[in-house]
Amino acid sequence: MARYNGTLWEGLALRRLRLGADPDAPPRPVALPAAWEEEAATALAALAPGEGPVSLPRLVEAWIAKALARGRKAGVVGEAEASRLAEGWRALLLTRRGAPGTEVWRGDTKAEARFVLSLPAFLEPEGGLDLEGLAEAARLGMRFLDAWSGGRSTKLRLGFADLAGLLAGLNLPYDSEAARDTAAALAALLRGAAEAESGAMAAHLGAREPVALLWPEPPAVTPVPGLAAAARTALDAAAASPGLRHGGVLALSPADAVEALLGAEVAGLAPAPGATRAVSTESGVVEVPTRAARRLPESRVAVLLAPAGPGARRLMADAVTPFLCAAPPQPVAAPAAPRPAVAPRPALRRQSGQVLHVTIGGHRVALRTTEENGQLREIAFSLAKEGAAYRSLMDHFAQAVSTGLQRGVPLSDYVEQFAYTRFGPAGVVEGDPDIPRATSVLDWAFRRLALDHLGGALPQPEAEDVAPGSMARPAEQAPLLPLDLPVAERRRNLKLVG
Repeated sequence: MARYNGTLWEGLALRRLRLGADPDAPPRPVALPAAWEEEAATALAALAPGEGPVSLPRLVEAWIAKALARGRKAGVVGEAEASRLAEGWRALLLTRRGAPGTEVWRGDTKAEARFVLSLPAFLEPEGGLDLEGLAEAARLGMRFLDAWSGGRSTKLRLGFADLAGLLAGLNLPYDSEAARDTAAALAALLRGAAEAESGAMAAHLGAREPVALLWPEPPAVTPVPGLAAAARTALDAAAASPGLRHGGVLALSPADAVEALLGAEVAGLAPAPGATRAVSTESGVVEVPTRAARRLPESRVAVLLAPAGPGARRLMADAVTPFLCAAPPQPVAAPAAPRPAVAPRPALRRQSGQVLHVTIGGHRVALRTTEENGQLREIAFSLAKEGAAYRSLMDHFAQAVSTGLQRGVPLSDYVEQFAYTRFGPAGVVEGDPDIPRATSVLDWAFRRLALDHLGGALPQPEAEDVAPGSMARPAEQAPLLPLDLPVAERRRNLKLVG
């Protein structure tokens, strides 16, 4: 640690692990703070370029040095403030309150950078929220992004993660008016603090954008003491600026490994994934409490971490979006937003669809869907690491299902036939907050389609059903060869759970 004497790194105890960014990646040595969990080490391995050893202090100091060098060269960072900014960025990372996105860790100066704040890290031990710390983190994030871009970017991407974990920590159910008021006030506070910092930079470097003349009105009252007043003060400070350096400052982005490094469990506005999560271990798949659940009294877990449907997500987005500079992204593998009704035009075919990316038992899978006039008409699979024979079999299977859908076979028939079919790859599902585990690729795919297109969710299989030892028959092992068809264990008369 001699290189970092006099900084927050001095005296920090590190532990060293050997692991890869995912089950398919070769393991590499990873050094990170001793108190951080193994998931953070996996995220760090994914963030670090190359395949060699990874050290958190070395990586962080590299992007801090590059940001300061680019900022000094552009004249947006002064020598007198460089040390203060560097220590502020280190503090945000070490307290797991904020960090830049993947593109910064990998040194990609051409990609649009982002800076994400993990909201649960601002919860105070005695209750309440560190509002001053949140506003200061927004200012530090703005300074980092401006320095990283060399002062050239007119739109910055300051964002936040794990709103659901913060709301649970504040004892607020996600699907409640109090939670939506709190989320809107938080977004207003961050927007105001970020634009006020942009205005302060404009006072020294020159304004490039006008101050907004009209603001949406933030909630006048929230359950969090001082939050409504802090939001109003931040917006007023932004409005008093002579001009702005940036036309956009607050925007949410899909999650990457940085959210996992900070300990955030969900991206942006998404609801909590539940009270437990499935984790693969040497002895099989086990359920462990989520971080949000560990922060709560046992009596409040079921209430505060109950599943939230698409309607609750839309209401939350409606409350927060007015304070963002861009519409929030759709969650991965989440049901598509409802389409507005249109007058029927028989001659016109309206096509749309989505591509869902997940990892099942360590195997990357993509499911592409095509809809015509709101009806599912086609599915297709992409499997990254399977053999040619297995991929060909899945391609032809998808074509057969697509032909049936186009000829009028109900999707519910396919769901009943293929949900819970057991064959490899199987196990923990990463990338789909609604389906934590699956007994096969087809099991995940058709339960996902049931949730998206039939209006309800099927029960989750038991953890032992997806454990490595649960597929004892050769026909249930991965990868499959043509004609080694799996033994389908179907559950008749399945009922969708709304």
